[in-house]
Amino acid sequence: MGSNHDEAPVLDALARYRDADELGFTPPGHKQARGADPRARAVLGDAVFHGDVLANGGLDDRLARSRVLERAEQLMADAVHAEHTFFSTCGSSLSVKAAMLTVTCPGSRLLVGRDAHKSVVAGLILSGVEPVWVEPRWDAGRHIAHPPSPAAFEEAFTRCPDADGALVTSPTPYGSAAALQDIADVCHRRGKPLIVDEAWGAHLPFHDALPAWAMDAGADVCVTSIHKMGSGLEQGSVFHLQGDLIDPAELASRADLLGTTSPNVLLYAGIDAWRRQMVQHGRELIGHALDLAGRVRADIESIDGIHVNDAADFCGPGLAADFDPLPVVMDIHDLGTSGYRAADRLRKHHHIDTHLFDHRRISAQLTHADNAETAQRLLTALRELAAHAADLRDVPHVAVPSPADLRMEQAQLPRDAYFTGHEEVPTDEAVGRIAAEMITPYPPGIPVVLPGERLTRPVLDYLTTGVAAGMFLPDAADQRLKTVRVVRRR
Repeated sequence: MGSNHDEAPVLDALARYRDADELGFTPPGHKQARGADPRARAVLGDAVFHGDVLANGGLDDRLARSRVLERAEQLMADAVHAEHTFFSTCGSSLSVKAAMLTVTCPGSRLLVGRDAHKSVVAGLILSGVEPVWVEPRWDAGRHIAHPPSPAAFEEAFTRCPDADGALVTSPTPYGSAAALQDIADVCHRRGKPLIVDEAWGAHLPFHDALPAWAMDAGADVCVTSIHKMGSGLEQGSVFHLQGDLIDPAELASRADLLGTTSPNVLLYAGIDAWRRQMVQHGRELIGHALDLAGRVRADIESIDGIHVNDAADFCGPGLAADFDPLPVVMDIHDLGTSGYRAADRLRKHHHIDTHLFDHRRISAQLTHADNAETAQRLLTALRELAAHAADLRDVPHVAVPSPADLRMEQAQLPRDAYFTGHEEVPTDEAVGRIAAEMITPYPPGIPVVLPGERLTRPVLDYLTTGVAAGMFLPDAADQRLKTVRVVRRR
């Protein structure tokens, strides 16, 4: 019997809980909003508290006999052509760690694209796995990285045939996508699994004008953030599995090891609702978003000083294999200002928050939720930004290194360097020392410095000049980067 995608098991169970007037002498302590601060209720609304119930002993009975979560996960798997799906309320940051710890183990090796998110590096630190770094495809002129090529993974496996598998990020936060099927073939010829961090690709299965999504491309496990390009709530994530290279029970066990024992079922409900929405209306909704993105891109391109990066910029020999147009990445170099200053002005004067910003770019992420009204507000703000560009000039110079200078020696395992004794030294004295911390410009959250890397002058100059220009380093012990945490000398 086919799956019934009119059903939303989590939402239906919440409705039953409400209609039955269930009375819980259990957590959460606000007891269906009765104990919540009235000021919180005034801002959040009672619906938030009414939907905040226990997963077992609330949403379902104590033994989960109604299989509410299980049925919702099965429907999601069917919707995206996966064999198994698992929901997570701890974001894709947890999901990708669970996938890594299923594929490999302490003391083993894993091929990892060096453009990975900081959550992947956190997985390496927790696991003690040795990363075999696979270089992204660099566009030195635009100072941007695209996913590594299949040939790069082939070469890495040739160097390290004992690696347990590979991990690639696709699409990137900038919308560039990897040749996933070819990378999967590289892995599978060796009987090794491929993990795809597809946090920015929740929408990909639902429209054929978008890059191929990981399950259709042959990946073994992929991680997707429903809150990024979908309609889920923040922290809502799913990971999908297919094939016989990864044991579903092992993956579930790793997720249980890392995850919370008190999941927020509101996040489950958001994931469940997104699946139903996309199965029933996804092609239409995403089609409208793509049409809108095409018009918005053309209108922004007509603004003097702003160039919208498109497939012609990001794809081709030595670059990305495919392109998602919904992240509207704008190069504002010709305005004579930085993405940091542009983002601040857009927020201050127009109450518009941009998705990404760096020394020369800002990005406006479009989804199926956008429409002519939100697009017009964005365009008005960008035109005003260009008209006042002179007010934003004289920006501090950011010393962006060449791709070769950006890469540093991995002198110790990330785990060893992170957990060993450390000291904080003035940044000017840190050259040649081994980093004991991650240092990550955010967004997009790709670490420039990893624990265990030997620090170099070009990288430290990049970060210190970046901070002076407006770069945000949330995970550095000293966010102003006057000092750096390094491994203590014996």
